[in-house]
Formats: sequence, C-alpha cells, structure tokens
Amino acid sequence: MKARVLEVCFAGERSDKNGAVKIQLLPSTFDEAGRATPEQRLSCYLIDDRVTIDAGSIALALTRTQHNTVRDVIITHPHIDHIATLPIFLDDMFTVLEEPVRVHATAEVIEMLERDVFNWTIYPRFSELKNDKTRVMEYVPFRPGEEFTVAHLKVTAVPVNHIVPTVGLVLSDGKTTVASSADTTATDEIWHLINRQPSVDALLIEASFPNSMAQLAGVSGHLTPAMIRGELSKIKHKIPDILAMHLKPAYRQTLVKELGELGVPGLRAMEPGRDYSW
Repeated sequence: MKARVLEVCFAGERSDKNGAVKIQLLPSTFDEAGRATPEQRLSCYLIDDRVTIDAGSIALALTRTQHNTVRDVIITHPHIDHIATLPIFLDDMFTVLEEPVRVHATAEVIEMLERDVFNWTIYPRFSELKNDKTRVMEYVPFRPGEEFTVAHLKVTAVPVNHIVPTVGLVLSDGKTTVASSADTTATDEIWHLINRQPSVDALLIEASFPNSMAQLAGVSGHLTPAMIRGELSKIKHKIPDILAMHLKPAYRQTLVKELGELGVPGLRAMEPGRDYSW
C-alpha cells in the first residue's frame, strides 16, 4: 500500500543552540540515572515546544512546561511506535486543558485511530469527551497535496512508500525549509516536492536497517544507508543538514558506521534529546 510523507519547513539560520526554529527527537529510552540514551524505539519530533510530528514518546519525554505548550500533534501514520503514548498524554492532560489537543492526520489515519485505539476498548474515545472547559481532543483532517496550518507553521503532505498510509510534512514559518521522509522505502513524490521548494535547509530521512538487511528493509517499507544514497540522488538541492532517523536500536552502531561510509556532506545520525535549530 502506498504511504504518505510529510515535509517540514522551518525558519532561521543553522545553529545547534540558538536558531529560529528548534526540533528535537524526543527520547524514549533512559539509563539508570534518568538520562536519555541514543536508542530510538519510539518516534516523536518536537517543534518549537508547540507541535509534534507523531506521538510515540510524547507522554514520556516532554517537560512539564512543554506539556502546557504542546497542543498540536501531526500523525504521519498509525504504527504503534508513532502513536504509543498519545492516549496517555491525553489522559494526563484531561483535567487541565483549556483548549483541545488537535490531532492532524489524513481522514484514513483518523479512521484507523478511532477504530483501533480510541475505541472505548483500548482507550476512551477522547474526541467525544469534555472537561469543565473544553473538548479534550479534536481531529483536524488534511488532504495530501494541500497546504494547511498547524500553529505557526504552514504544512503540505505528500505520499511515501510505506506498508500503511503514512504522511510526511512540510511545515514552514516562512523562512527555512526542513523536509522529513517519514517511514518509507524507495519513493518519489517527497523528492519531487522538495525539488519544488526554493531551498531546503535540512532533511530528516529514515535509516532503519543496515545494508545486509536490504531485503527486509524493502519488504517492510524502510531504507538502508545504501538505499539512502539512491534516494538522495533524486534531490536537486544541496542540503546542508541531513539527519538520519528511525535507526533500529539493535543496529544503531552498524548504521552509524555505514552512514559515515557514504561520505555524504552533512549526513549524520539524529540524536534523541538533542535540540537542532535552523
């Protein structure tokens, strides 16, 4: 089944500390002292402390302040590592919300969330519930190829090639562009969309399996470092920052080595818990 990619656009100069737009891969694994470790088991990308792409670790790794500022969640696809703690986040926030948490997704993915997660069996259907001030959750459907607004960002979604309907996003504050492949194997529409942008400042691209597991990567809708080389060849822009994400923990060391061996300028593994700014 053809999936969908979400491309993301941000603004500002490249910097790892004080850029205009900030993105963080929220940690999902912690050591004995409570410090984030490099392993990525859940996917959730925090943008400017206000918006997340996916919600795998949203209830685990947000600070108390961020719990009070994040009200928009974009779901790329319904795999559990991308939605795992969204129900817990909503449960935690139930009594304090003064506006609903807005879940942005395609109509197809919203239907899956209602059928398989928020179905009164796995978890309550929060879209039907209210606290003293507001509804708890609100679905905001979007259509691939049509620009829409999420908080301070302009967003466009296009299909990618995963095993379930999946979206990548373009989010823009009007200055800088960051693209995300989401979960995908070899695909085309996202690269066409990137090539139509005036410029792209950073790319988040998945790298799930090492080169020795190329067959499994293709069957499961993912990429290897060698496959990444082919996908990057489809891009016309020179992108200064390329962050490899979705590294399977069991293969992280091998993936980091193989990514380095590609010799692609600016390509490196994304580190959970680190702020990246552009």
